[in-house]
This record gives sequence, C-alpha cells and structure tokens, in this order.
Amino acid sequence: MRQAILTTQVAELAACEHRYLASLARRSLVTEAQLTPKPGLVDRRGSGSHTDLSLEIIIRSAAAIEPFFRHMAAASASARVDAGLREVLAAIGREAESAMFKATGGTNSHKGAIWILGLLIAGASSSQSTAPARVAGIAGGIARIPDPARLQLVSHGDLVRVRYGAAGARGEACAGFPHVIDGGLPALNSARNRGLCEETSRLTALLQMMASLEDTCVLYRGGSEGLELVQRGARAVLEAGGPGTSAGNAALNQLDHALLKQRLSPGGSADLLAATLFLDALDGSKETVRGRH
Repeated sequence: MRQAILTTQVAELAACEHRYLASLARRSLVTEAQLTPKPGLVDRRGSGSHTDLSLEIIIRSAAAIEPFFRHMAAASASARVDAGLREVLAAIGREAESAMFKATGGTNSHKGAIWILGLLIAGASSSQSTAPARVAGIAGGIARIPDPARLQLVSHGDLVRVRYGAAGARGEACAGFPHVIDGGLPALNSARNRGLCEETSRLTALLQMMASLEDTCVLYRGGSEGLELVQRGARAVLEAGGPGTSAGNAALNQLDHALLKQRLSPGGSADLLAATLFLDALDGSKETVRGRH
C-alpha cells in the first residue's frame, strides 16, 4: 500500500512538472506578444505588419497549443535523446499545428514557436535541468536527429534557406540556440543589471537578436534588402542608447515605421524572444514570466 501511494505521488509530481513547463511556454508566448512597442510585430498597439494576426488571435493560439507542450514534456521525461523521441515529438508537434490552425481560422501564428519551445521543453524534461545552456544543448541534440516524416514537406523557411543559405529556426535549434544563449539572455540580464524596467529589458533582448539573426520571416517577405533594413535598424537603436533613452526610442520608432511601410515582420526574432523568456523563467524559477504580464 505504501509503495502504491509513493508511486502515485511521484506520478502526480511528474504531471505537475509537465503542466508547469507547458504553462511556462504559453505564458512566454503571451508575454512576447504583449511586449510593446515591437517594430513590425503584433503588440498591444495592433497587428504590426500583419493582416491576419492580432493579439487576441495569438493569445488564443497559445492556449490551444499548451496541451501539446504538456504532452511533449511527458513524452520526454527522463527519456533518451534518440530517433524514437524525435519521432514522437514531431508527431505531437504536427498535432499542435493542427490545433493552432483550428483556433486561428487557418492563420500560422506559432508554427515556429511550436518547434522552438517544444524542443526546449523536451530538453528541460529529459534532463531535469533548469540551466539554459544545458537545456538548449539537449534541445539542439534532438533537433539534429532527422524527422523522416518531414522530408516531403516544404515551408517558407525551407524555401528561404535554399535561396539565401540562411540557417533559420531549424539551424538555430541544431546549433543549440546561440542567439538566445549568447545574445538574448545576456542582453536581458545586462539591461536588468543597469536598472532598466522589465519591458525595456525585454525589448533590448529582442533588438539584440534582431541585429544579427538571419530571420527567415523577414527574408521571405523582403529578401536580403529587407533583412539588412531590420538588422541595421536594430543596431541603430542599440547604438543610440537602446530603448528607454530619448535617442533610442526615436530610432526604435523610425525602425517601426520603416518595417510597417515595407510590411516586414521579424517573426523569427519574436519566437526567439519567447524562447529567451522561457529559459530565463525556468532558470532559478525567476518571476519574469510567471506573474508579470
């Protein structure tokens, strides 16, 4: 009887952890979406450069895919990183995409985020680690395992990678999320250490990644010239003092207007900001996403 009780308690604790990881992923997506002002992106002001997205749709989409993040966490719990795990995660990811499209009426709101956050959840669950570099490293190991079911699929990211040689979300994941580990997270913490508020710190992290990421969302819409506009504009904001300063805010507003005019949306950077917030909150059970959005 005692053994049965202990087994039940262990199972309940595991289920609680899986729910926590899934909830953390959803809240990271919502927090990213609500962050304002983001150049060219959906935020509390409106739809940015999009005609088929809104803050309401993104929040609805995040809620729809949360159960599948929980399934990914459960499937990865203390699991070996092998082809079997990769296959299961891919299948759950495709189910999540179907739920997303149903919730949004056919709009792709989180396809990239399902891939990115799903891998990070799997990395955290399989390793029982909260250290960002450790979790990202394991996620990268999973990403490098081929998914046979995907060989016949062609996405916008695939087309851009072939045309421009950009790594995209797949390359970022396979490399262990360097823009997050070496860019977003250090920028976020550095801004906090300088006494900047949470919103400004998150914007700083986003701009840091925008400044160097080969964002396939931007490349698909605007080509190499569009990507140069995004990267140069993000660097200009940071070099002017960053968001929260008079010159930095002016440069940020100028970048926003330029991206809206060209209908450019740095969605890849937005997905990586959500990943940054997820790993930041996971590390040391910080409260950056838990209670502050």
